[in-house]
Amino acid sequence: MQNAIRKEIHAQQSELRNLIRSELRAAFQEKMDQDFSHLKQQLASFEEIIKFTCGQYEELANTVKSYAEENKQLRGENILLKDKLKDVETRLSQLEQEGRQTNIEINCLPEHRSENLFKTVIQLGKVVSCPLSENYILSCTRVQKMKPTSNKPRAVICKLSNKIKRDNLLAAVYRYNKSNPKEKLNTKLLGYGDNGSPAKEKKYKFVWVRNGRIFVRKDVDTPAIGIAHIDNLNKIT
Repeated sequence: MQNAIRKEIHAQQSELRNLIRSELRAAFQEKMDQDFSHLKQQLASFEEIIKFTCGQYEELANTVKSYAEENKQLRGENILLKDKLKDVETRLSQLEQEGRQTNIEINCLPEHRSENLFKTVIQLGKVVSCPLSENYILSCTRVQKMKPTSNKPRAVICKLSNKIKRDNLLAAVYRYNKSNPKEKLNTKLLGYGDNGSPAKEKKYKFVWVRNGRIFVRKDVDTPAIGIAHIDNLNKIT
């Protein structure tokens, strides 16, 4: 009797264990299926993110490549424009130099409100035996001082009709000064009165013009001083 009861209990225990195992397997399998499904969803989401990121990267790479090509093109155009600008500046400089080839500059000419610079230049031509008429004078005007505080009169720039006339006038001035060493060209001869000159005031014995430039020398043993600009008169001591 006891053995039968034991067998019955053992059988029920075995059945209970099997039932528990079965329930545990089912619960575990269900949990695994849920977790796996969730993992698949996450992987699918990650895959979409990766695809989107790759697409964005490719788009960005294409944009960078496009910008790089455009930048290269712009740099090439910039170099070309710089070369063209240099060429234009060179030509402009040449044109300015050519334009100045017909100019003469007169310094230390006293200023008057009612002055007629055209007549002054014509008078200069008469004095040095190089006749000029107003037809040969395109413009004649005073220019701004390099140093506004200077008490010296503004320089006169006279533009003649051609370079030959300019060269002839300068040569005539040179010949006149060479022929008249004691009474060289001065403002008195141009009708401005005897105002003297810095060279005379400083007792310089020699004043001459060569190739359109003025030179002074105090005596035979001293070096010549070139007067390329009115401010160079400060060198005369």
